[in-house]
Amino acid sequence: MDPDRVLDDIAPDALDGRVVLVTGGSRGIGYAAALELGRLGATVVLVGRDAARAEEAASSLVDLGHDAVGRGCDVAFAPAVARLRDSLGSLAAVDILVCAAGVMSGKTAKTLRTSSEEWHRVMGTNLDGVHHVVSVFGPGMAERRDGRIVNVSACLGRMSGPGTSGGLAAYRVSKAAVNAYTKNLAAELGNGRRGVLVDVTCPAHCRTDMGGPDAPRSAAQGAATAVWLAARPHDDATRTGLLWEDREVIPW
Repeated sequence: MDPDRVLDDIAPDALDGRVVLVTGGSRGIGYAAALELGRLGATVVLVGRDAARAEEAASSLVDLGHDAVGRGCDVAFAPAVARLRDSLGSLAAVDILVCAAGVMSGKTAKTLRTSSEEWHRVMGTNLDGVHHVVSVFGPGMAERRDGRIVNVSACLGRMSGPGTSGGLAAYRVSKAAVNAYTKNLAAELGNGRRGVLVDVTCPAHCRTDMGGPDAPRSAAQGAATAVWLAARPHDDATRTGLLWEDREVIPW
């Protein structure tokens, strides 16, 4: 599917009255997702490690007429995520999670050359961060039998090819683990039968701080499927617990 047309059939008010929390929301794919979710009517909580930057990103959405707040939180630390929830008041009843926070391995980080510190730095944000956020905000969705959890992975985490080429060890393994985490959580929540959809998306190579200026896709293109997964209707035919790219299911 054309990545520029991923959201063509989503109603402009699809997320009116919904609260969306986006990690990694101060820049890149997270910010692009937050911007589009705000356009669809959601109240958006943009979470970034740097509080000032997250607040600035939220202010830019407010300037465009969207409802948004910014919060600083390092999702790698579970107590920080608990404090984030406590700071949100009524907004802590999150309807939709978009977990886009991520860091890259060092360029020479092959498996046998990756230090323990480097391994834990990458896993802390890319994998543990997803679990910390989901474990704090997901139970409310399960209780209400309504919600969306959208994790942002990477093609380098796919075990069907790109994830098995070596190099960038902690990053590749962290994203493969996010895929497995998504699949497992979706099954535990009945694969949509209990009202909560859990999916993961590969944004492909995008022009972000991580992807670099010469990447073929914009951050908005990379974020579009995450936004679609957050806003799509849910009925008995809805597929979930899958890896998506441009609204197409792709192999793990």
